[in-house]
Amino acid sequence: MIKHFLQFSDFTLDEFDYVMERSRLIKRKFKNYEPHHTLTDRTLVMVFEKNSTRTRLSFEAGMHQMGGAAIYLNTRDSQLGRGEPVEDAAQVMSRMCDVIMIRTFGQDIIERFAANSRVPVINGLTNEHHPCQVLADVFTFIEQRGSIAGKTVAWIGDANNMLYSWLQAAQVFGFHVNVSTPAGYPIDMSLVAADNQRYTVFAHPSDACVDADLVTTDVWTSMGFEEENAARLKAFDGWIVDAAKMQRAHPDALFMHCLPAHRGEEVAAEVIDGPQSVVWDEAENRLHVQKALLEYLVIGKLT
Repeated sequence: MIKHFLQFSDFTLDEFDYVMERSRLIKRKFKNYEPHHTLTDRTLVMVFEKNSTRTRLSFEAGMHQMGGAAIYLNTRDSQLGRGEPVEDAAQVMSRMCDVIMIRTFGQDIIERFAANSRVPVINGLTNEHHPCQVLADVFTFIEQRGSIAGKTVAWIGDANNMLYSWLQAAQVFGFHVNVSTPAGYPIDMSLVAADNQRYTVFAHPSDACVDADLVTTDVWTSMGFEEENAARLKAFDGWIVDAAKMQRAHPDALFMHCLPAHRGEEVAAEVIDGPQSVVWDEAENRLHVQKALLEYLVIGKLT
């Protein structure tokens, strides 16, 4: 049976533990200039319907570093942009490569694609989920502080794809998420498991930061919601992660942001550029974690 990674709940804790172990190995070898060519002669197709910097670079560089090839496709330049059914595109593409990564809008698009693919499909981002980013974030926390089980993550800002992947990750890894979103921007309960007891909603963002081990946020206006930008800037006033909020977290709490960031909006410069910020390690770890993910999906567990 083909294994896909479309949302965080697609993997078990055992699978994530394996990917984390391989990520550590792959990162160490990368830092020591040791070759790691486990995907020689394998091909990754990357389909982009949304703009990207980190996702494209990390997947493309990662595939090359493992001895394989990566092919970039933008829907504007392919038959998908001219109305070819997603199901037909999946049938064709999956006969010509070994793994496919898609960055698109609705989660339904990638679900339909995967249902018709003969090879593993990876969610590079949808409106509903961003599992690769949260996988890198969890790896970064473990790398910096050890196990994330039993810890508290404070999410301050929009109820977006990052939050929903964090909520799924909390159920798998056994940590808690303190959530604070502005009035009018609540959690979409259709995207949250009914039995999810691993989050608490706070009306005031500073309260959500109390005793947190990690404070994280994202831009207030995600791709596809640009027409709401003016209203969001007004509604999110007060939800900036600043020094005062970080002081309510644990003294050794980390700050993360998936980037790109808007200093002075969702995060203060003194925080993102301060000593508790690990955003650059977090960004780099997309490369190493996704290499481990690609390896696992294409060839399975290695002994």
